[in-house]
Amino acid sequence: MGEVGGLLREWRTRRRLSQLALAHEAEISPRHLSFLETGRSAPSRQMVLRLAEHLDVPLRDRDQLLLAAGYAPVYPRRALDSPELSRVRAAVQLVLRAHEPWPAVAVDRRWRLVDGNAAVPVLTAGAAPHLLRPPVNALRLTLHPDGLAPRVLNLGQWRAHLLARLRRQAQLTADPDLTALLDELRGYPGGAGGEPVEPGPGDVVVPLRLRHGDGVLTLLSTVSTFGTPLDVTVEELSIETFLPGDEATAAALRAAAAA
Repeated sequence: MGEVGGLLREWRTRRRLSQLALAHEAEISPRHLSFLETGRSAPSRQMVLRLAEHLDVPLRDRDQLLLAAGYAPVYPRRALDSPELSRVRAAVQLVLRAHEPWPAVAVDRRWRLVDGNAAVPVLTAGAAPHLLRPPVNALRLTLHPDGLAPRVLNLGQWRAHLLARLRRQAQLTADPDLTALLDELRGYPGGAGGEPVEPGPGDVVVPLRLRHGDGVLTLLSTVSTFGTPLDVTVEELSIETFLPGDEATAAALRAAAAA
């Protein structure tokens, strides 16, 4: 019981919650929570899931908490190409196609490219072949000096934005692979990756300004996820769409699709 108690304490600390605050949210006594964290009391299966829910623990790690407490995992981890996830695959492909001619990609928790629509080559044009061999990591492809980076006109700003997203994700999930990826990307050239992104006059979002032929694409990114996942693979999927930030970009993307 000490193992699951230690894990619960780690997640509570990571979420910057006191025992009193978590106990209040989970509707248990602070004394009971203290006993659970120190191993003096054994949590029920339902109590592990309740605390994990209030700590916003990812499904993958909720199963680890259950195992540490001596219970069987409850959240499946099906492969995306399994028959059980056929509807999920169909939904992802539907969303990707619906956004054409705007580029859109689906990535997993570690930013590996799962799928993309017909407009993605507009983004990846000129990238080195070794960065495009599966499994393709979308962040590495974007920030690597042999990838999109030479075409990104606001590389310092975009790099800072991506590294901030990755840093938050690594802190949320405690995934060592994400931490290693963050360290790798920080070592790439391209501006101050740790600096905050300050808005300029009229800015409302951070755009991706990408050189395209003789012109420039100004793209605004949006991220979609499944709202009620009960499968680890489904929870870790996200779809990022790059929408045109001006009429010139929309026209260029339509022309690329027609060609």
